Amino acid sequence: MRAAALDDPWRIRHADIDLLSLALIDARNLTLRWLAVFEARGLDGEAAGTAAPRWWAGHAAWHQEYWIARHVQRQRGAHCSSAALRLPSVERHADAWFQQAPADGELPEAERVRAFMAETMDTTLELLAGNDPTDDALHFFRAALLHEDRVGEHLAEIAAAAQLTVDPDPPPPWQPPPARPAREALWMPAQTTTVGSTAGGFVPDNERGPHEVAIPEFEIDAQAVSWARFVEFAEDGGYDRRELWADTGWDWVQLHGRRGPRDAEQLRGGVLVMRQGRTQRVPPTQPVLHVSRHEAAAWCRWAGRRLPTEPEWELAAVRAVSRGFVWGDVFEWVAGSARPWPGYGASPGSLDPMPAPGSQGVLRGASWVTPARWRHPRARRFCTPDADSMFCGFRSCAL
Repeated sequence: MRAAALDDPWRIRHADIDLLSLALIDARNLTLRWLAVFEARGLDGEAAGTAAPRWWAGHAAWHQEYWIARHVQRQRGAHCSSAALRLPSVERHADAWFQQAPADGELPEAERVRAFMAETMDTTLELLAGNDPTDDALHFFRAALLHEDRVGEHLAEIAAAAQLTVDPDPPPPWQPPPARPAREALWMPAQTTTVGSTAGGFVPDNERGPHEVAIPEFEIDAQAVSWARFVEFAEDGGYDRRELWADTGWDWVQLHGRRGPRDAEQLRGGVLVMRQGRTQRVPPTQPVLHVSRHEAAAWCRWAGRRLPTEPEWELAAVRAVSRGFVWGDVFEWVAGSARPWPGYGASPGSLDPMPAPGSQGVLRGASWVTPARWRHPRARRFCTPDADSMFCGFRSCAL
């Protein structure tokens, strides 16, 4: 029963002390498995365009200790002061090593990082065992779990960017998203729905502020756009047709010389993508992967469709799964820029601070490397429109 609860998004957001202990251990084990993959290839201290895997592993432990063992107001949860007194770390160099990614690439030895991870985890579990079982008192333990699971996602992204072979024992999950037969688009009648998460348990800041939204009728794809549908766009000169792109998107295409999504080597007569160190032919019904919002929006203009709004996407994810709405294969771009829901307020240690207006887009859902416990239909992620390192795709709506 506890094993099933580890994969239950609602149970995890309301996790008690026992379940949180199991989940924190599970998340740390996944971090260690990823670190072992990079260490086995001598790449744990290297990364292209991002912090090194060894830094990310140490940062997960540092974040946990910083907000739990070192934070004297942790029992107040989201109501604490971010400027409250911090106790010293068990590792005197921890802040210098792991609070911010080092500009010069210097990292502590792997053995020292692993010792720090082990000691901080022992302390976290000891404090959790004697903790009050209230939402406030458990807030930072739940937040630390989310943070470490996101670190695991990011390590998978680094492995994909490095075209790293992770056979024969990859950290779970590592199989690519499934190929799905085409489904008819879904028609959603006009209705009023609640957007955002209600209070209770652990609610990420950017979901706070549940509010009612009146949504006109709309038609939405039952699943994310596939490679087959995206290839038609590329074959029709989509990357050469200026009229399909917003100004910032066209500048991005020209700057990077893009001819297709990241890692796609061939978009005519089949799709070849670098995965796990090998060039593989991708099933045409698999969702297109590693696309920026620039590309998603251009495809929609070419197809005479549009990206769904956040309320439309959330309504379908909450109410239309039984009708065939499939989500969770890839993160999905939606229309509009990142914005707060009414009543939003940032809490100390927020993992999703609200960006400057108009600076970032929104991804909804989850990807195939997101742990099942965080596959929540109201989850939001913020990212710049040119980002394509995440396992991201999109779906469309009729105009």
